[in-house]
Amino acid sequence: MTFIKTTEQDSNYNNLENMSVHEIITNINNEDKSVPLAVENALPQIESLIDQIVTKLKIGGRLFYIGAGTSGRLGILDASECPPTFGIAHNIVIGLIAGGDNAIRNAVENAEDSLTQGWIDLQDYNITKNDIVVGIAASGTTPYVISALQKCNENNIITGCITCNQLSPLAQTAKFPIEVVVGPEFLTGSSRMKAGTAQKLVLNMITTATMIQLGKVKGNKMVDMQLSNDKLVQRGVDMIMNALNVSEEKAIQLLNTYKNVRQSISHGRN
Repeated sequence: MTFIKTTEQDSNYNNLENMSVHEIITNINNEDKSVPLAVENALPQIESLIDQIVTKLKIGGRLFYIGAGTSGRLGILDASECPPTFGIAHNIVIGLIAGGDNAIRNAVENAEDSLTQGWIDLQDYNITKNDIVVGIAASGTTPYVISALQKCNENNIITGCITCNQLSPLAQTAKFPIEVVVGPEFLTGSSRMKAGTAQKLVLNMITTATMIQLGKVKGNKMVDMQLSNDKLVQRGVDMIMNALNVSEEKAIQLLNTYKNVRQSISHGRN
């Protein structure tokens, strides 16, 4: 097999400007239906990478996502959700994007073409072989990401990737590649669509499965979540009521005392 950039291939649809809104969204929806199946085909690769991530985090390592554009933003989104969802420190799962934080909201010209900045950005965090780095690039050809993973390999840092083309340069570089081949986009080359959806689904799996393996979930509940707003406080109260079969008043009392759902349930049983 040879590398074919299917994410850049011509759309299966043409004359989009002549379609009605109903036709446009129906066709987009039809294309989107293929994404979970593409993810399913990559489950063995996803599992292999998660096993590596869990091993590193158990010894105190960190998970880094590194990407450009949409891919970089998705990594940052997933990383930023981990502290409130699982109660971990903000420096355990870290998202990096070509062009720095300014690129989260605004495109930074040529940032993804750098062959050195990715490794520099990782070095800013004093990266070591206890950490693991996952490159995210729909095309699998982004220099910023590939060069960073190459340097990681040279320094015995385990590497993985999430890409939407098979046998891409990125997949060939990463030690634990994930290839979710979604095919041409409805809007030719717009990898924020199916490819972005696929990447988000995989990222959901990576951090959710990892945190479950690290003991951050009890039953099916986020017992270590940060109680950062009224909605989450009430969710915590409900969890305590259900787990201990106590009144809302008692659950609130426990939560006010221990400030954490897991601790509230643990002490409430004693």
